[in-house]
Amino acid sequence: MSTPGVTGEDAAARSARERAERESQRIQHEHSDVTGGWLRPAVFGASDGLVSNFALIAGVTGGTNDSNAVLLAGLAGLAAGAFSMAAGEFISVRSQAEQALAEIELERAELKRNPAGEERELAQMYVAKGLDADLAREVARQLSRDPEQVLDVHVREELGISEDDLPSARLAAGSSFASFAVGAFLPVLPYLFGATSLWPALVLTGAGLFLCGAFVTRLTPRPWWYGGGRQTLVGAVAAAVTYGVGALVGASGLT
Repeated sequence: MSTPGVTGEDAAARSARERAERESQRIQHEHSDVTGGWLRPAVFGASDGLVSNFALIAGVTGGTNDSNAVLLAGLAGLAAGAFSMAAGEFISVRSQAEQALAEIELERAELKRNPAGEERELAQMYVAKGLDADLAREVARQLSRDPEQVLDVHVREELGISEDDLPSARLAAGSSFASFAVGAFLPVLPYLFGATSLWPALVLTGAGLFLCGAFVTRLTPRPWWYGGGRQTLVGAVAAAVTYGVGALVGASGLT
């Protein structure tokens, strides 16, 4: 028995619209890691801090036996790297957000200039998703009643983003700064307690790299041991190369 005042066509259109909205939400969820947040800059900031600062310390150690010089280089590398990472992340994420906002404004202007054409385009999108042509046109017509709602739908469907979900440049920069500083601090820590050789820093950094690499696998289909081992190997290669460069410079008498 049908509900009074609701035709079968209206019920079908409402059902189709709900399906379309669920599909939009599903697409948004799939792209949530791409549009921003703190996890990516935090994870990779810590990894960069570990690799770059340990490599720097290894290079200085290769050229001199002065632990004070090594400590100074490590602290300078921590500060410079953290500020550089934060600045780069801020500019990158801010530029990405500004580009997205520009695309959204283009879509807004197009909806004002050619609403009928945009409605037909939206209907064709839903047909491509499997809706019947008549239902797709009805869904597009009803969605187009609200300019802001139909703009959000077009942006999600065409660009894969939402104006409300754009990444925060400040959050990304802050996460990158803090995580890089923490990662870069580990190789320096033994020297603050009087270490005179590279081995304590090597052990701490190796453990940090393995844990960081294992954690990164949460964002990938790789097993944790693969990510941890790969990250440790990359750090070891970088440190070995810079140590060798430092040793050559030290042996040449340039220090």
